[in-house]
Amino acid sequence: MRKALPEHGTDWSELESSLHAAGSRDVKWREGRAAVYVFNSGEDVMQVAHDAYGLFIAENGLGPAAFPSLKRMEQEVVDIALSLQNAPADAAGSMSSGGTESILLAMKACRDWSLQHRTVLGMPKVVVPYSAHPAFNKGAHLLGLDIVRVPLMDGYRADPQAMADAVDDRTIMLVGSAPCFPYGVFDPIEALSTLATERGIWLHVDACVGGYLSPFMAKVREERQLPALPAWDFSLPGVSSMSLDLHKYGYAAKGASTVLYRDKSLHASQIFDFADWPCGRMSTPTFAGTRPGGAIAAAWAVLHYLGQHGYVDRARRIDHVREHIADFCGQHGLVVHGDPVLSIIAFGDPSADILAAGEGLYQAGWFSSRVRKPDGIQVMLSPEHDKVIDAYLDEVLRQVTRVRETGARRASAEVRYS
Repeated sequence: MRKALPEHGTDWSELESSLHAAGSRDVKWREGRAAVYVFNSGEDVMQVAHDAYGLFIAENGLGPAAFPSLKRMEQEVVDIALSLQNAPADAAGSMSSGGTESILLAMKACRDWSLQHRTVLGMPKVVVPYSAHPAFNKGAHLLGLDIVRVPLMDGYRADPQAMADAVDDRTIMLVGSAPCFPYGVFDPIEALSTLATERGIWLHVDACVGGYLSPFMAKVREERQLPALPAWDFSLPGVSSMSLDLHKYGYAAKGASTVLYRDKSLHASQIFDFADWPCGRMSTPTFAGTRPGGAIAAAWAVLHYLGQHGYVDRARRIDHVREHIADFCGQHGLVVHGDPVLSIIAFGDPSADILAAGEGLYQAGWFSSRVRKPDGIQVMLSPEHDKVIDAYLDEVLRQVTRVRETGARRASAEVRYS
């Protein structure tokens, strides 16, 4: 039966109890049992985001004249993002509601800029590796673009030659991930940058996962005298735009991402500007009109609360946990897919159905993603996972052993992300 609005209001104490009851069956992310969706950097960081959001919960990013504080905070957040990605002096960007919107905005800007500055024969086309996020297909669907997914090369990375072979006169955008979501590996962005420069094509780097982690993990690897991370940012001349999520490893409140451009002329193609109606000019940088001030304030506050040292410390903790998982896999006959160097690691079992083990993990209260081609359990690590990693791996071993001994098979052939 359809729910109706109650005739009379309900006391907050009763509503609060109802909300706690409603969440009682959700994954216990505060206990470290979620390896996707939530990025737990500690109660102190969560409280900073919560309190900053609350201070600006009613303010609206649509009205910079009314709320100059939000305009200033957003610009400072974008400036920090640009500095972290080695952007040139004339670079620009915006905050958005999340990675999907950041990707769609970059695709929209690329489409409009390309149609104005290039000759595009037919429907504009985007070439992406097979591992690219589905948001690129969503963007192509909404923006009237063609999209081609290109098979990966060894190590589950984008194949620059195969992508070059897919380029034609309609191609306006190439895409690389730093890292990709399924396996946590970096595409060869440097080679894609060279390809983009040679062909005069826009290159977008999807750093939604890595954008606010890679700069600090690079410092951790330098501390440990490990090989440097693969190049991924605006230091590569062919990179035109980037997407990076504040609500992932920026540890901000949900509803916060950034989309960045090499120069202001590219960013200008993102803007919607309209004046032919009774209320005069309306200019919006993103797809949304109203934008929650709380999300802007929370992102600004967390960036300043943690600072360089806070982010490096959390990258160090993530690095330790990822290596612990890789060592565990080597000890127990599991195989890590590719060479992940940030926060995502996917692993499979050559002798048993790893997806059946993944179903067992879910039943035991551990929420991990799963991947196909090849099959694997995938985890996206947060700093707080260092407190529960041994308990998690104990359960992984129990489930893998069960599947190996019984020959259990997965209940469903389908793997769903949402």
